[in-house]
Amino acid sequence: MMKKVASVLLICLISFSGISQSSDLGNWMMYFGNKNLKNGWNWHHEVQYRNYNFIGDLEQLLLRTGIGYNLTENNNNLLLGYGFINGQVYSNAHVDKVEINEHRIYQQFINRHAIGRVNLQHRFRLEERFFEDQDLQLRLRYFLGLTIPINNTSIVEKTFYGSIYNELFLNGEKDYFDRNRLYAGVGYKPNSKIKFELGYMNQFFQSSGRDQINIMMFLNF
Repeated sequence: MMKKVASVLLICLISFSGISQSSDLGNWMMYFGNKNLKNGWNWHHEVQYRNYNFIGDLEQLLLRTGIGYNLTENNNNLLLGYGFINGQVYSNAHVDKVEINEHRIYQQFINRHAIGRVNLQHRFRLEERFFEDQDLQLRLRYFLGLTIPINNTSIVEKTFYGSIYNELFLNGEKDYFDRNRLYAGVGYKPNSKIKFELGYMNQFFQSSGRDQINIMMFLNF
C-alpha cells in the first residue's frame, strides 16, 4: 500500500513541476510534529519550506515551536510559541530579492470536535511580529479545518481522507484584511503516528492571489 501511495505522490509531483514552469504555481513542503508530554502538556514543532516555483526559488523558511496544555482530555489546547521566518522577497519583477527576517511570538487555542464522520478543528491565533527596523505588528488568525475519512468510518490506520480548510488573517492596524487561505487536499494515514497529505491552496490578498501546492507530513510521538 505504501508503495502505491508513494507512486501516486511522485506522479502528482512531476505533473505539478511541469505546471509550475509555466505559471505562478508555488510549492510548500511542510513537516508538523507533536510530542505528547505528561499531564496534558505537549510540544509542537514544525518546519515549512516555501518556494515561489516548484522547488529552488525560496520564498520563506519557517521554523516554529511551542508548548501547549490541554484544558480537557486530548482537546481544547492552549499553546504559547515562537517562530523564526526567513523571507526572500522580490523587490522588482522577479529580478532582485530582499532578505527579511522575522521573529514571532504567538498564542493559540485549538478546539476539535466531530459531526458524524466529519472532524472539525477551530484554531484561534494571536501573533506578535518583530521585523528588523520596524515597529511591532499584531495579527489575528482564524482557521477552520474539516477532515473526512474515505475508506473507513473514522481516521484510523490505513485510512484515506479528504481535507478542507479556510484561514482568515487580520492585521491589528489599518488595512485590517491581510489574506485568506483556502485549501483542499487528500491524505493517507498508514499508522497511528504519521499522516501524509497533498493538496492545493489559493491565497487571496487585497489585490491579488497566488496558487500553491502543499506537501505535508504530520508526526505524533
